[in-house]
Amino acid sequence: MTVGFIMLCHTALDRAAQVARHWAGHDCPVVIHVDKRVKRKAYDGLVQALADLPNVSFSGRHACEWGTWGIVAATQEAATIMLRQFPQVRHVYLSSGSCLPLRPVAELIRYLDERPRTDFIESVTTEDVGWTIGGLDVERFTLRFPFSWRKQRRLFDSYVRLQRRLGFKRRIPAGIVPHLGSQWWCLTRQTLSAILDNPERNEIDSYFRRVWIPDESYFQTLVRQVSANVESRSLPLSKFDFQGKPHIFYDDHLQILRRSDCFVARKIWPHADRLYATFLSDDTGNQAAAEPNPGKIDRLFARAVERRTKGRAGLYMQSRHPNENWENGRTAAPYSVFEGFSDLFENFETWLGKATGTRVHGHLFAPDRVHFAGGDTVYNGAMSDSAAMRDYNPKSFLTNLIWNTRGERQCFQFGPADNQDLIWFMAGDSNAQISVISGAWAIPLFHSNRNFGEIRREAAQLQKIEAEFLNVLRASWVKARVRTWTLAEFVENPMEPLQTIVDEISPRSLRRLTEAPRLADLTGFGQFLQNLRNQGMQPVLMGDFPATGGLPNTTSRRGRPYLVK
Repeated sequence: MTVGFIMLCHTALDRAAQVARHWAGHDCPVVIHVDKRVKRKAYDGLVQALADLPNVSFSGRHACEWGTWGIVAATQEAATIMLRQFPQVRHVYLSSGSCLPLRPVAELIRYLDERPRTDFIESVTTEDVGWTIGGLDVERFTLRFPFSWRKQRRLFDSYVRLQRRLGFKRRIPAGIVPHLGSQWWCLTRQTLSAILDNPERNEIDSYFRRVWIPDESYFQTLVRQVSANVESRSLPLSKFDFQGKPHIFYDDHLQILRRSDCFVARKIWPHADRLYATFLSDDTGNQAAAEPNPGKIDRLFARAVERRTKGRAGLYMQSRHPNENWENGRTAAPYSVFEGFSDLFENFETWLGKATGTRVHGHLFAPDRVHFAGGDTVYNGAMSDSAAMRDYNPKSFLTNLIWNTRGERQCFQFGPADNQDLIWFMAGDSNAQISVISGAWAIPLFHSNRNFGEIRREAAQLQKIEAEFLNVLRASWVKARVRTWTLAEFVENPMEPLQTIVDEISPRSLRRLTEAPRLADLTGFGQFLQNLRNQGMQPVLMGDFPATGGLPNTTSRRGRPYLVK
């Protein structure tokens, strides 16, 4: 009888009775507190169910609302009964009605007997706490909290703001250094007696009655005053999500619980019949002794929290649509965007598809329709070529396209005449590879037979749009892989940048390009640009084209294009 258990119960009393009987059956006394808000009939049923066990006692009932003093008061009274009625108890283990023993009781007894003067309680100074929510770490000890955080949230927040505005601060009693930690502990008789029999307890209790969530600070603070050997950790396996809510263990967590090597776990789903049947069976004590190590499964829980909060990369749905910049990757796979290439080269999409083995689309965001590869009107995932449907949510259109074609790289054309709503999204997407030949949009205008006044107006508009796109790509926050060339730079030596692009799209091929796609006819293009200047429009994105003659000097080779990253 060296270990005694305190159980704080408020629901699923039938399961609490099973666990209490298990512990009591292994010669461990149990003191049970039942929340005062539980109906009398349910409470009387629990008392009657355990009436045959002489080492099970019940303490006076307190209303235990989360974050209030009632939980501490219930723990104090139950601990007092434990120390008074069972003098052989050396360690007192605080648990809840939803806790479940995972290892033979004999192993826990042996483990604690080897550490007779060690107190197991998470106890961390407020400066080192990283799990508090709402910024109330130090302030929970210096402000007043007369309103319930759960039932009167607006009044709670308003009163906190008022105290901050007025500069109100409560005096912390002399000798008290606030500490925080898990509510669940295992303390020695000496330590627990020193806390409960403290001659200044009335003053200390009066102060902690007005501390927010005192069950996470009362024993955690006072243990530092009286204990010489504190292991700042909680023995029960207890995991919390990103909102500070405890994880609930179900039947399919059986193997995970076994791997933890912990003695007790919380919270267990009341209907987890398999867990209760497995761990409450008669143990033989033949399991290999091991140090409790909840860190073994921390990685699994971390992955679960990430999947819950961020979902899978590039997958969006009504039930899990993350806040902006909370995405676990904006898209599901790498993709390539080409601006100006289909203007400069004839049949560029066909050539790129053969060179890289990828799916190459036309202008997916063209004003008239979605130009899917091969002229398809419906694509993977029943995606329509309707421009109206696409423009209803362009981000979803792109993310759905990449998600529906996982395993096949997607490439598509883009330009200043297309819908520009996606430029910020693509620039911030680490999966995007964006290659831009600036000013190439002028080539179709050069070959058109339209009125020159119309050409000048359209050229000015397209240049303004592309300049804005380039400014976005030069931003410091850009995550996409970006390469830009002026039209003049590119036509001087097209093979080198084309080789670089192909190598990045399909690195496994590792073969040199032997031919490039056919260039559009640029004879007279320099004079065309000069005509635009003569009409009052200044073309600046194309680079230097001579007003007379043909193409820029192609004999000199320039270095690789700069990266915008």
